[in-house]
Amino acid sequence: MGCSFSGLNALYDTANGGGDVWINENRFRILKPMGQDGFMANVFIVKEILSDPSISNKLKDPSHVSDDGTYAMKKVLIQNNEQLELVKEEIRVSSLFSHPNLLPLLDHAIISVKASQDQSKKQEAYLLFPVHLDGTLLDSVKTMKAKKEFFSTLEVLQIFHQLCAGLKHMHNLDPPYAHNDVKPGNVLLTLRKGQAPLAKLMDFGNARPARRQIRSRSEALQLQEWASEHVSAPFRAPELWDCPTHCDIDERTDIWSLGCTLFAMMYGVSPFECALEESDESPQLVIVNAQIKWPTEPNAQYPNDLNQFVTWMLQPQATVRPRIDDIVIHVDKLISKYSH
Repeated sequence: MGCSFSGLNALYDTANGGGDVWINENRFRILKPMGQDGFMANVFIVKEILSDPSISNKLKDPSHVSDDGTYAMKKVLIQNNEQLELVKEEIRVSSLFSHPNLLPLLDHAIISVKASQDQSKKQEAYLLFPVHLDGTLLDSVKTMKAKKEFFSTLEVLQIFHQLCAGLKHMHNLDPPYAHNDVKPGNVLLTLRKGQAPLAKLMDFGNARPARRQIRSRSEALQLQEWASEHVSAPFRAPELWDCPTHCDIDERTDIWSLGCTLFAMMYGVSPFECALEESDESPQLVIVNAQIKWPTEPNAQYPNDLNQFVTWMLQPQATVRPRIDDIVIHVDKLISKYSH
């Protein structure tokens, strides 16, 4: 899946009003917008205009082939070299992963586009993914919360197990990679009759090698600044808010976000949003001190096992936080317990 930089290989045919996109040798028609992914990116539902060769001939995994030819396409407007490098890194990192609970990048292209006389030349990136029309875990949680409904204990564990499986694949690479933005909005759900929803972790734009040595104040501040721009605040680990001058950062930053995500699946919000509503302290202090506020509504009660599981992941000191292999073992035990 080579990266194309030729304007002939990917062309947004707006001049003829066709709304068609060529991604390398394959042509897609834009059906409708699907939403935004960041400030400079838009996501569309597209349908392949069958040709020879078809996109299906390029895919290594036949399960990624769409039955009706529809896919999701992320279009990114690139205005400077920094944005170009970020897109190229997202493509490179996405290509490292191959797991049923990680959203695969199917194809991509980066092209130059014409600019008006008063503008410099720009580029656009097109990233092609499988489409998941049921939305994200965040969408489901919001809808259910509005109806005062909740996932069952077993549903929570089954969805969470899939999320852990995808993250384990990333953490067990050599070198380990951290996702760096695990949250309900980055988990796609596909509803299945008689089964738990299929969960896929997506958006690897912030994924980086997980292990980093911090040996100076300037390095600590650089990491904090990067995290403030790229890691969602309600799910950001304490060491990314207040990084020590001398420490080793590793993939357990994701474990903190995972604990926050499990809480949000159960109660509809991040564990620290509840505390912040009743506190005058800054978000940083509430999170660094792990001031969790547990909801008390009778219809939102889960077994104490699950609350303890969340607390286990939300250890302010990263060095005592469990690793993903420990999390998977524990969630397997809980699924076994609550399956009967």
